[in-house]
Amino acid sequence: MSNLQVKILAKETAIYGASSIVGKFLNWMLVPLYTYVLEQQSDYGIVTNLYAWTALLLVILTYGMETGFFRFSNKENENPQAVFTTSLITLFTTSLIFAVACVVWQTPIANALGYPNHTEFIAMLGVVVAIDAFASIPFAYLRFKKRPIQFAGFKLLFVLLNILLNLFFLVICPKIQDWNIIASWYDPSYGVGYVFVANILSTAIQTLCLLPAVIEGFRGASIHELFSWSLLKKLLKYSLPLLILGVCGIMNQTLDRILFPIFYTGQDAEAQLGIYGACFKVAMVMMMFTQAFRYAYEPFVFAKHKDKKSVEAYADAMKYYIIFSYMILLGMIFYLDLLKFIIHPSYWEGLRIVPIVLWTYIFQGIYFNLSFWYKLTDKTQWGAYFSIIGVIITFALQAIFVPRIGYMASAASSTICYLIIMTMSYFIGRRHLNIPYDMRRIGIYTAVVVILLTIYYFIASLTSLNDWAKMGVGTILFIIYCIIFYKLDFYVFRNRGRDGSSHQD
Repeated sequence: MSNLQVKILAKETAIYGASSIVGKFLNWMLVPLYTYVLEQQSDYGIVTNLYAWTALLLVILTYGMETGFFRFSNKENENPQAVFTTSLITLFTTSLIFAVACVVWQTPIANALGYPNHTEFIAMLGVVVAIDAFASIPFAYLRFKKRPIQFAGFKLLFVLLNILLNLFFLVICPKIQDWNIIASWYDPSYGVGYVFVANILSTAIQTLCLLPAVIEGFRGASIHELFSWSLLKKLLKYSLPLLILGVCGIMNQTLDRILFPIFYTGQDAEAQLGIYGACFKVAMVMMMFTQAFRYAYEPFVFAKHKDKKSVEAYADAMKYYIIFSYMILLGMIFYLDLLKFIIHPSYWEGLRIVPIVLWTYIFQGIYFNLSFWYKLTDKTQWGAYFSIIGVIITFALQAIFVPRIGYMASAASSTICYLIIMTMSYFIGRRHLNIPYDMRRIGIYTAVVVILLTIYYFIASLTSLNDWAKMGVGTILFIIYCIIFYKLDFYVFRNRGRDGSSHQD
C-alpha cells in the first residue's frame, strides 16, 4: 500500500469515524431531553425496548447485502452497476413487504410486545426500519464512489433533524400549543409518540436526499442489467452467512433491552426498563471512545499486516486502549455524582448499573482488539462461534436472574457475556497468531484500577461525606492513576507518537 493510499484511507476513516462519533454524541444528548420531558419512566421504557428491536430488525432486513455489494462491486468479472441495481431492487422489495406487514398487522404485533394502546408505534417503526434497510445500499454506493463528505453529511443531517424535531414536538409545541396553527394538530397527551414521529420524518427526509445517488446508480443501465437472478443468487450465497454473525452480534448488544419486559415479573416493567435504559446511556461515553478507536485502528491493522513488526504494534495498541479505557472508567465513576444530572433524578436509582456497563464496554473493546487474529488468518468462523456462545450466555443469565434481581441482571449478563468470549478469544487466538501482549503491564494497570476503586467505594460508603467530598477523593485517586501512567508508559507513548517506534523499558 503506497503512502498516498494510506493517506487517503486515513482521511476517509477520519471522516467516517468523526461523523459516526459526532452522530452518536448528538443522539446521546437526547437522553436528558427524554428523561426530563417525558412524563413517566415507562415512556422511556417504551423507547428503550422498541429501539432495541429496531436495531435487531435492521440487521435482519439488510441480511448482509451491504457487505455483499462491496464484495461483488470490486470483483473484476462483475458489473458494479448491476450489483447496485440488483441489490437495491432486492432490498426495496423485502423492505416494502416488511413495512406493509407492520402496518397491516400492527395491532397483533403491538399486543404481542405489550403495547396494545400504541399500535401506531409499530407501524411507524416498521416503516423506519424498512426505509433504513433500503437506504443501506445508497449509503454503500457513496462509500464505493469515495464520497465520504456526502456520506457523513447525510448521516449527520438525520441526527440534527431528529434532535430539532424532538425539541420542536416535546419542548416548543407544549409552550405554543394555544396557537391556532399548532392547536389544530398537536396533542399534548401524545407524549412519547412524538419521539417516533420525529424519527420517521427525519428518516424520510434523509432518504429523499439519497435519491440523486439512487438515480445516478440506475442511469444508463439497460433493462436486462437492472436485475440479475444469477447475480442475486451469488449475492445471497455470500451475504446470508453474514446474517447469522450480524444477528448474533447485535443480539449481544440489545438482547438485554429486548428480553427484559419478557422475563421481568414485576408490574412496573416498562418503568424499570426506562430507568435501566436511561442509566445505560450515561455509560455510553465509553462506547463512543471504543467506536472512535475502532474506526482508527481497523484500517491500521490491515495496512500494517505485512510489516514484520506488526504484532508488536497490535500489542501496543491493546495496552494503550486498556490504559485509556481505565482512565475513562475511573473518571466516570469518580464524577458520577456530577454526571447523574444528565438524567432526571427519578432515574437515579439505576445509576448503580453504570460501573457494570462501563466494564461491559471495556471488555467489548478488548474483544474487538482480539478479533483480528481470526480476521487476519481468515478463520472468521470463530467470530460466529463466539457470537453464538455470547447470545446463549446472555439469554440464559437473563432468563434465570432478571425475574429475581431485575435490571441488575440485564447489565451483569452483558458484562459476563463479553468477559467470557473475550477470554476465549484470547486463549484460542494464541494458537493461531502469536501477538506478544504485555500481560504483565496490563495486569499492573488492572490491579491499580481495582485498588483505587476499592479505596473510593470504601471512603464513599462513609455517610458523613457529601457528593463534593466524594468527588474530591475521586480526583486524588484519578491523579494517582495518571501519575502511575506517567511513570510507567507516558514516555513510551509520547515517543511512539513522534516516530512510530515503541521502546520497552
